[in-house]
Amino acid sequence: MASLVDDINSYSYLYPVELPSKKFLFKWVESRKPERYSSAAPLSPDARLRIVSERVDIIDNLIISVSIGPPNSQFIKAKDKKTWTAKDVADSVLSDKSALRVTSSQRMAESSVLDAHSSDIDGEPYWYYEYLVRKSPTKTAQESNLYRHYVASTAERDDGAISGENCGFFSPYSSH
Repeated sequence: MASLVDDINSYSYLYPVELPSKKFLFKWVESRKPERYSSAAPLSPDARLRIVSERVDIIDNLIISVSIGPPNSQFIKAKDKKTWTAKDVADSVLSDKSALRVTSSQRMAESSVLDAHSSDIDGEPYWYYEYLVRKSPTKTAQESNLYRHYVASTAERDDGAISGENCGFFSPYSSH
């Protein structure tokens, strides 16, 4: 494992560089160097959620991205994070991820949460979720059942914003 430490946004994470059992090496490229929330490009027209750093393995079609933004009050109504459910946090993040000029509920239709749960680490809640986002067919993948499969973890920052790490890969998925 290797670590990324972002002093600008005050987070760090570990990411895999190899799978020793399969003698496989990831080919990570830093596609977005860590940058301040205020400088990062927004993920949607309302400019709430922004990717502040991203690594990709283009050959193996993998993404690791970190996004920061305020909780969406449509899903997170209480200020007390101990009352937030993992599903509400997932819905809050996913509703702000689409780049389409559509309503939050239409953005939600683009993705499906497969699993959501939470745990406490040193007294702080962390929310974990797995979800699918339908993708358009491409020249190399003509099927209409192509999805990007993600696993994500989210935590609340000291400034009240939520910070999430997403890991995604393309996946044909037949029973949506």
